[in-house]
Amino acid sequence: MQKYECDVCGYIYDPEAGDPPNGVEPGTAFADVPDSWSCPICGADKSQFSPAN
Repeated sequence: MQKYECDVCGYIYDPEAGDPPNGVEPGTAFADVPDSWSCPICGADKSQFSPAN
């Protein structure tokens, strides 16, 4: 699965790890992350993420 990077702070969302402290279970593809989710580091919204290289 594709990793995504926060354009603001550089946090990498890894679908294999998810973001359990913020309600996103491991194995959740970025497309399936709720639109209400935000970067756990800087608070940027989901629209401010781009596919990681």
